[in-house]
Amino acid sequence: MSSAGIFRVVRRDRSTAARAGILRTARGVIRTPVFMPVGTHATVKTVTPGELKRAGAQIILSNAYHLHLRPGEDLIGDLGGLHRFMGWDGPILTDSGGYQIFSLGEPKELSDEGLTFKSHLDGSLHKLTPAQVIGIQQKLGVDIMMPLDECPPYPASREQIERAVDRTRVWLKESVDAWKRLKRPHGHLFGIVQGGVFEDLRARAAREVDAMETPGIAIGGLSVGEPRHLLGKALSAAVEVIQPKKPRYLMGVGYPEDLFIGVERGVDMFDCVVPTRNGRNGTVFTSRGRLILRNAAFRRDRGPMDPKCPCEACQKYSLAYLRHLFMAREMLGLRLASLHNLTFFIKLLDDMRRSILDGRFLRFKNAFFENYRSDNNK
Repeated sequence: MSSAGIFRVVRRDRSTAARAGILRTARGVIRTPVFMPVGTHATVKTVTPGELKRAGAQIILSNAYHLHLRPGEDLIGDLGGLHRFMGWDGPILTDSGGYQIFSLGEPKELSDEGLTFKSHLDGSLHKLTPAQVIGIQQKLGVDIMMPLDECPPYPASREQIERAVDRTRVWLKESVDAWKRLKRPHGHLFGIVQGGVFEDLRARAAREVDAMETPGIAIGGLSVGEPRHLLGKALSAAVEVIQPKKPRYLMGVGYPEDLFIGVERGVDMFDCVVPTRNGRNGTVFTSRGRLILRNAAFRRDRGPMDPKCPCEACQKYSLAYLRHLFMAREMLGLRLASLHNLTFFIKLLDDMRRSILDGRFLRFKNAFFENYRSDNNK
């Protein structure tokens, strides 16, 4: 397993560790830094694959744990693989589901061999080993795979975090071996770095994972409740020891503030449910900050959510109309808000990339936060 040839840094920022790169997959080139919309159940909630393409999405994320439970990787494989099943012809990354197993309910059994857990759907017991998780993702036919990992909560003791680091390393070794045993392996297998907010554990884990020569590195276990300054420190401790030739993926992060923290430290890939989850609840992200569409101040507002946004919602509909949709509980409201948020996040990362290529990343960041406010509802 080699990282040679799949990723290339095109330009580095002079003032920070930010970088623009190109990641090659079997289904196309991904230009980084990139935001990946989350399609947990083989669908990005309320948004079609065509709409995602028009919003600028290059790659989407799905979840092996959820697809294993329903409808099952064998069925998806028989129907032509995940891409054909969901009608998306671009690259797909699948998370192993380790985070979901730990967050939806404590595993019944946990060891270096794997884990036994109770399904959140019907309470049935399931056992997963690192090798089985690789097998599931191979049947799905995805382009980038995540290995099984142990993701502890925040806060957790140093002892708990250290155990998670050690077990994640053991599981990664088993995952790499399982991938190598396949007759016709496909897709890139990334390693996952744990370590909580302990900088020395993050650095140690990053060195150990990096030494296994997986084509890319994912940084997990952050954005689980820790303060933002600790996220930045833990992230820096990991990224600084990872080989520059490898793409770096910060899992499950985040808000615009977090995306800047990641890019500034050299992260290349991001995913988060924030755009769609907030969109369904009537909160949208704009160049001037977050807006709550149900706010009475927008009852007669003829303007768009964001005049700088190219999405259909901003080009065709007023804030007054969008507020009406949410007050009337019409499905179109949450669809348009979700589509707008996805467009905003995808475009924000694309704009960061362009600023890095043009040598003006810090100027772009400063200009963004001159206008952006977390709470901006007139």
